[in-house]
Amino acid sequence: MPIDRQRVRSAFQQHAAEYDVYANVQKRVVRRLTELLSESMLTPCSVLDIGAGTGMLLGEAALLYPDAGLVGIDLAFDMAAAARSRLSQASLVTADAEKLPFSDATFDLVVSTSTFQWLDDLDAAFAEAYRVLKPGSSFVFALFGEHTLHELRDSYRLACRRAGKGGEERPQHFFTMKQVKEALRRAGFCPGSVFSEVETDLHEDVPALLRSIRRIGAGNPASVLSKGLSERRVMLEMMDIYRRQYAQDGVIPATYDVIYAAGTTKS
Repeated sequence: MPIDRQRVRSAFQQHAAEYDVYANVQKRVVRRLTELLSESMLTPCSVLDIGAGTGMLLGEAALLYPDAGLVGIDLAFDMAAAARSRLSQASLVTADAEKLPFSDATFDLVVSTSTFQWLDDLDAAFAEAYRVLKPGSSFVFALFGEHTLHELRDSYRLACRRAGKGGEERPQHFFTMKQVKEALRRAGFCPGSVFSEVETDLHEDVPALLRSIRRIGAGNPASVLSKGLSERRVMLEMMDIYRRQYAQDGVIPATYDVIYAAGTTKS
């Protein structure tokens, strides 16, 4: 089911003010990507952050590369505004990852975290990243992979089947490492390291998990064909399945499969 980009924009727009309070996993991903950038010993003069959100990764880039020109884009105006207020030294633009408003060969480094899973496919965004990078430059990013929120997705799928709605699926699709590597190659990149790590978030119950997901703007982005999917009976069944199958020591886990990847443009 295609992702509704307008719905994604609206969700993040609505929750920009509270994003940093609830984006615990996203913060850990930023820290991990920052470690990878530090280890890479890159010395860029210009950096673009795609899906900059409230500017967490740009803030780290400012510390890593104090002399570099920093630019961030985000689909949601209020997210870009939050980053702008946080980082006076960076330029923030409201723009789409699939249509970057920059000339060819503008940047030495393009980075991104927790953004590309909001796309139906990776080709257009990766091609744009390649276009705006100078020859021999790097693209380093992280996105949520195929096993992300598998507990929620599996519980929801089973609840739908029990309600006779097995033909429709509400939870979001996520990419595999193979798809990421193939998309990098199709865009023209020489793929570097591509690997995944697991992050686990713990919540007191399933409603708390759902509230946390909504409050960072990361609700379901797919167009729902049947309103019956959100009926209270299905949701209550899903929560019961989740609790019975996955609860441990009084809390429920939410798994995030984080894919880290790098690519280099041809010299």
